[in-house]
Amino acid sequence: MSRKTKPVTKTGRPSTFDESIADAICAQIAEGKSMRTVSAADDMPAMTTIFRWLREKPEFQQQYARAKEWAADAMAEDALDIIDDGRNDWMEVHDKDGECVGWRVNGEAIQRSRLRFEGRKWLMGKLRPRKYGDALDLNHGGQSADPIAELIRGCMGTPLPLSRD
Repeated sequence: MSRKTKPVTKTGRPSTFDESIADAICAQIAEGKSMRTVSAADDMPAMTTIFRWLREKPEFQQQYARAKEWAADAMAEDALDIIDDGRNDWMEVHDKDGECVGWRVNGEAIQRSRLRFEGRKWLMGKLRPRKYGDALDLNHGGQSADPIAELIRGCMGTPLPLSRD
């Protein structure tokens, strides 16, 4: 008597590389979602699987890198929305009878908005430093635009032009 074996059906998260899943991952990353959020969905691979795909698939690695750059632009759009949204900045103040007697600043909402903005600003600067990073001031503190010319001028007592134009 032989037992019939059932065909093995895979259940669970996908772990074999699939271009359509890779496209879906990168589309969500480009919208500004984190990999942790994307991988939490039941139809998406685990984060460790995505990291493995990034190591093993150069095309996916490049696609993912572009998606992260676009994510910085999505975060810039979010930052504008956060800055412009003042709906919760003020709260009604009520008297003992429940009547509105005025308004007061909602410091908690303002601080939370500031934190959300600053977090995005920091991430934007890390993801796309040329576009969103802080500019470095290499001539701070009154330093000459041409320190060599300044040194020669001091030694020789003759004026030299500061620029080579």
